[in-house]
Amino acid sequence: MSRAPVKLATLAYVRRGDRTLMIRRDKRPDDAHFGKWNGLGGKFEPGESPEACLRREVLEESGLEVVRADLKGFLTWPAFDGTHDWYAFCFVVTETRGELHPDPAEGSLHWVPTADVPALELWEGDRVFLPWLDRPGTFSATFRYQDGRLVDHEATFYPPSV
Repeated sequence: MSRAPVKLATLAYVRRGDRTLMIRRDKRPDDAHFGKWNGLGGKFEPGESPEACLRREVLEESGLEVVRADLKGFLTWPAFDGTHDWYAFCFVVTETRGELHPDPAEGSLHWVPTADVPALELWEGDRVFLPWLDRPGTFSATFRYQDGRLVDHEATFYPPSV
């Protein structure tokens, strides 16, 4: 059995009050996410833990230092880019330090009312898992896309630890 190459990543939803910091991927037309809105994050560097990747990516993309974050879930996208299976640790960041300094190469940053995030131009699967960020416990979900369209998904929910 051949195996798809794997990409490990983090995905962070930085929140302040009733707003979520979102990135609009509008800088590089060759970006697979061009035109989409997303949380912050990116690929692991060699030897990095999920938490170290989260802190580095949020800092690089926004200038904000992560003070507190909660792991909410684990996302899987088989052959998302046609070649790689992507796995992402999904966090909600509830406390940061510093001033917003966007990375102009990534996209434009916007504080969006959290209730309005699902109405943005998102990947279809994001609308499915975004409500799970506010549930107690964690989730593990797989989202299958074909030609840029969501074809199915499945999820397992784990209750909070006692």
